[in-house]
Order: sequence, then structure tokens, then C-alpha cells
Amino acid sequence: MKQVSHYSRRKAAIWLVALLAVFSAAALRAERTRYWRQSTFDEFERGTAKGVALRSDGKLLLAPRFAPVGDPNTAYLWAIRADSKGNLFAAGGSGAKVIRLDASGKSSVFFESAELSAQALAMDAQDNLYVGTSPDGKIYKVSHTGEKKIFFEPKTKYIWAISVDTDGTVYVATGDTGMIYAVTPDGRGDVFYKSDQAHIRALAFDRQGNLLAGTEPDGRILRISKSGAAGKARQGFVLYETSRKEITSMIVDAAGNLYAAAIGDKSRTSGPGFIPSADNPPQGQPITGTQAPGGANINFGGQGQQPPQTAPFVPLAAGGGSAVYRLAPDGSPQQVWSSRDSLVYSLGFSPSGKLLLGTGNRGTVIQLDGDNLFTSLAKTESGQVTGLTQGAGGKVFLCTANPGKVFSMGPEDMSEGTFESQPMDARIFSTWGRLEWWGENSGETSAGRPHVEVFIRTGNTSNPDSNWSSWAGPYSKSGQKVEAPSARFAQWRAVLRSGSPSPVVSWVSLSYMPKNLPPQVDGIAIQDPGVRVLGIPGTGGTGPSIPVRLKQPDVPGATSAPLFGAPAQGDRQTSRFDPPAQGGMQKGYQSVLWTAHDDNDDELTYRVYYRGEGEKEWKLLKENVREKYFSWDTSSLPDGAYYLKIVVSDAPSNPPAEFLEGSRESDRFVVDNAPPDLSGLEAVAGESATQALIRFMARDSASAIARAEFSLDAGDWTLVYPAGRLSDSLEERYEISLAKLSPGEHTIAVRVYDRFENVSAAKLTFRAPIAAR
Repeated sequence: MKQVSHYSRRKAAIWLVALLAVFSAAALRAERTRYWRQSTFDEFERGTAKGVALRSDGKLLLAPRFAPVGDPNTAYLWAIRADSKGNLFAAGGSGAKVIRLDASGKSSVFFESAELSAQALAMDAQDNLYVGTSPDGKIYKVSHTGEKKIFFEPKTKYIWAISVDTDGTVYVATGDTGMIYAVTPDGRGDVFYKSDQAHIRALAFDRQGNLLAGTEPDGRILRISKSGAAGKARQGFVLYETSRKEITSMIVDAAGNLYAAAIGDKSRTSGPGFIPSADNPPQGQPITGTQAPGGANINFGGQGQQPPQTAPFVPLAAGGGSAVYRLAPDGSPQQVWSSRDSLVYSLGFSPSGKLLLGTGNRGTVIQLDGDNLFTSLAKTESGQVTGLTQGAGGKVFLCTANPGKVFSMGPEDMSEGTFESQPMDARIFSTWGRLEWWGENSGETSAGRPHVEVFIRTGNTSNPDSNWSSWAGPYSKSGQKVEAPSARFAQWRAVLRSGSPSPVVSWVSLSYMPKNLPPQVDGIAIQDPGVRVLGIPGTGGTGPSIPVRLKQPDVPGATSAPLFGAPAQGDRQTSRFDPPAQGGMQKGYQSVLWTAHDDNDDELTYRVYYRGEGEKEWKLLKENVREKYFSWDTSSLPDGAYYLKIVVSDAPSNPPAEFLEGSRESDRFVVDNAPPDLSGLEAVAGESATQALIRFMARDSASAIARAEFSLDAGDWTLVYPAGRLSDSLEERYEISLAKLSPGEHTIAVRVYDRFENVSAAKLTFRAPIAAR
């Protein structure tokens, strides 16, 4: 018993602590002024940036200058390179081609072939371009004047990567057989390395001149020495096996660190990046054409009839997340970035040596500023950033797919950028207060204009449109009162201007006050007679001992308002927790449960009133009720029919002159504490000497008679039906036929119950046989 008692006390203590925490939180939310504050990467990521970069620690800053370069007019670009004269070459499809863009951005077709796509590019010291095509891949060599020739045919399906060594040797990474070929400058090629992997997807050189290779499907990074014993196959050494399926890109920095991007889930069994669909069937099935992700058609080249071919690889993975790893010169690995959603297709370096990630499937360029600290620099209008390369003047160039575009980035920052937040839903018509924000280097530019200005607009539709207010502002100092019309929705826009150093915005906050709306009682549930409700179970003490299931209030059409944008402080999403009510049987008690809400999420109190049937005025039963239930002993009330009224008030959260109330009336219910009247108990002779008839009447003033029972000579209680068999009236007549009575004295006890379990009893002593009257 002591252990049970200890457990009960402990359980009660836990409930009390939870309840105190709830009430403390409710008190904090009772403040009428609320704040919409944005300060994290996730919050800012929902907004729209133009010329503004977003850092993973929740900082807004000016992005590098970002601009389109010409228009390649193609669906996909897979690789990009720059020559010594500042020309750009972007390889892609549909239809294998290389687009040349000169320093002015003028584009022209530099190379075409009959294959499906040009997916790999490399440039040697003489500005000769090497183009790898797929499927049934070939290597083409194209001089700086545009003269092309087939340089090498590896007799394999895919060419994934090409790297040119300092001595002019061209290394070619292939699939489906996972081989690397070494091709001399005169075009003679041999197998350099044969892997047990299906695909060699990426190539690089370390500082010692060893060849590095990234594979699929095991996501391995291999080191392969160029030197090898005559007549013996070269052995690759696995530097690291990633947790991902496919290495998509590798690059080595000036310090000798190798960075490798890996994507995909190793549980997938199809080829690298392959997406099976009706238009892109599994490899090995003949097709006449295919459609890459995003709906862009890839043609096989040529006109008219297209011969059946094996389904091409489309290097755009459907998902599975990605990660970037750094292998130090000694080979020790470290994961420096990861994402469940973004996929890294290309790697490059900024002019300052920071690692750049070309990602999909939102076409974003990300810069790693440190381990697990990154900046989203720019977002293209394409699905994937598939190639990165450094060009003249410190610029970085990138190519994309879906659609195929070329962009330049940097080296200088944008002179001005804007950031628009996602609209905030205050849920209730609100007035707006002060706009606060904080950032670094927010003074004035050399031209006397603020480095940072913030604007506000408001409206009553979930998406900003022409029916919203005009932008109010600019506000160049934190804490200024905004002049925006009262409304339900709000949005802010920050303008950043370049300076030395550039401005940084860390957080933005807008105060507002929702219009106070009256609280509402949504539903009322009168419990069965004799039920007592307790809020917190296990607190000990006297009370109901037989638990019952409580009736719950019915709330027709109850819905919650949709949320647009990040939740504002005090939103109903964080509404207070009500401990579950518990119920048990206790004679004489009546209970009521109700539901209520307040759109302002104010703290609420309740008053309970009652009124007898036929009466006009409500009488106070209980005030200052904090819970959504009430139980009371009805013994002080006369029997009869009654109604309850629940009044809800938001007074605890509002000034005395501004609080509001709401109310709802209950259904009719009956109080009946008086036992039924049992009368006319008599015994009369039956049809034989051993038979007797027992007769009596039962009446009740408030509720129907529920049942009657009798006991003969202290025997078991036996149920007896009324004369009409149904117990559904305030008055019932009973007749009990007793047969085979032994001669002598007998005692019969009867008892009757009304529907509230009130009971009356009586007894009668008689002798058998009974003389006939």
C-alpha cells in the first residue's frame, strides 16, 4: 500500500508541475502586444532574395554580382570551361553540341555531333577542347579555330569526365564498365584502370600527380598511381567510401585538400542518377526518344526516322540528398556539408578560394564559409547548376539544366539587393506598431543613402497583390513606428546597399496588436446524473471511485484558420494545454463539460449560471472557473428541470474597459434527489390456497420510475415489471404473483428506483393462505 500511495503522489506531482508550466505559459501569452520576428535560415529561406545572399546562421548580406551570359537556347548544359582568351564553352543537348560564348556574351554553336548529348569537357594548355559524348561515347578534339575530329573511341556507352594531365595525357572516365582510359596527345588510348564499379563519374589529380576517381554505385573515392609494373593491372586504393551512392564532382584546392560531392541513396538499384519513367525506361530497354526531368525533350540528332537505342542516362537524380566531403592531404576524411533536399552536381572555387556548390533541384549556388557554415549566394531560374569554372577577371561562370543557361558571378558584390519576406498571417485584423531590426554596418553609403532600409506593406489576402497597400517606408532606423493600414497580413522588404564593409541584417521584428474578438463557448455537454468530474487524476482524497466515460461537447463545423508564413508569437498553434478531465460516479452530483476558444489566444475565465424551467432570471452557480468543466452537489436544489448558461470572459488578458464575453446555454436537464413514493403495498388471495398477489404503486415527481425489485423471506432480489411492462412513466403499478407458498407467515420486501437511482423500500408481513375478501 505504501508503494501504491507513493506512486499516486508522484503521478499527482508530475501533473501539478505540468499544470503550473501551462499556467505560466498562458500568463506569458496574455500580453496583448505581439511580435513577428524572423532571424533564422529556415525563416529567411521562405522569402524572395534578389541580389541578397542568405547565410546558414541566419544573416542577410549582399550577394556577388550575378547575371546571365548570352542565351545558349538549349534544354541542358552539363559542363563549362573557359579558354585563355576569355571565351566560354558549354556542352550539353539535346543533340550533342558545344556552345561558344565570347567575351561580349555572343553565343554560337562551336561543335555538333550525331550523339544524344555532350556531357564532358576538358581544355588543354593550347586551348584545344576535348568533348565527350553519350551514349556510345566518343572523344572529339576541337581546335581553337573549330576544327573537330574524333580523338578517341573507348567503345563504351557513357563518358562521364575528362581530365588533361600536365604532359598532355587525356584521362577518360566511363561507364557501364567502370574503366578509365589514358589517351596520348596523338590519340592512342589504352585502359589505364579497370574498376569493379559500374561507373567512374568524376576525375581529379592530387598534388603528387596521382589520378583520383569517384565511382557509382558505392560512392567511393579512389587513388590510382600512374606508375605500375609492366604487364600488371593497376591497383586502385580506396581513400574513402562515402555513405552516398554516387560521386558527382571532385576538386582539389591549393593546399592539397580534396573535396568530393556525393548524392543519392545506396538502396537504389538503377544506374547513376537514372530516373525510370514512361519516357525514360530502365537501361537496356529499346526506345526511340526520351524526356529528361522537367519535361525537356532530348532528341537523338538527325532528321526523320530515329533508330531504337538503349535508354540514355540523364544525370539528374530524383532525390536521396547529398553531402560534401573533404579529404586532407594525409587522406583523413570529414563531412563538411549535407542536405536532405539539395543535390550537389558540380564543385568550384570562388576567387578567394572558398568552395562553391552547384546544386539542384532549385538551381542554387552555395558557398562554404566554414565547416557546416554556408551561404546561399544565388538562385537561378533553372532546376540544376551542373557546371562551375573560373574565368578572366575573377569571375565565376556556371551552367545549368532545365533549361540550359550560362551565368556569371562576381567578383564584386551587387551594388544593391532586395529581400522580401514571406507574408505573415496575424490571423486577426491587426494594427501595426514599431519595426525593429539589427545588423552590422548599417550606416550611410558614400552617397549619403542608408546601407539598409526596410519597407512594410499590409493586406487582407494571403498572397500579396495589387489589392495590398503600397510599401510604407523607407525605415532606416530600428524602432520606427510603421504607417501601414490595419489588416490581417503583413510583409516586409529590406534593401541592402553596398559599402565598405557591406551591410548584414541579422533579424527583423514587427510589433502588432490583433483586434480583440469576443471569446466563444463552442459546445456544452451535460453529463449523466451522478457523475462527478475531476481535472487531474491520482491526486488522492475522497471522490468518485467508479470511473466513467465522460460525454464530450459537440462542436459543429469547428475549423482552424490556415497559417501563412512563420507562426507569430501568440498564435493559436501554441494554444494552452488543458489537462484531460476524469470522471467517476458519485451520487447527488451533476457535471457539465464545455469547449471554448479565443481567436486572440487570451487567458479565459468562466461563470456558470442556472435557471429552473419556467423561471426567467439566471442565478450564479459558480464564478472564476478556470477549467472547462464544473461539478456540483445538487442536494440543495429542488427537484425539477433546469438549464445552465456558461459565460466566458477574456478579462485576465485585457484592461477592465476592453474585455469581452461570450455565452452559450445548455440543453434541458433534470435534478431529482427525492426518492419515489411507494404506496399501497398489500397482499391479497390468489387463485389457489398456495398463491398470493402482492400489489403496490410507485410515483416520482421529477423522473420516470426506472425499476422495481422484491425479496421474499430474505431471498435474492428479483426484478419485477410494471403492469404495462415498460418503465417509462412517473407512476407505475406493480402486481407480483407468488405461488406455492407454504402455510404460515411470510415477509416480502420491495424497493423501487427512479432514473437518478433514488430508492424507496417497504415491507409487508402476511400469512398464507390468505382469506378471500
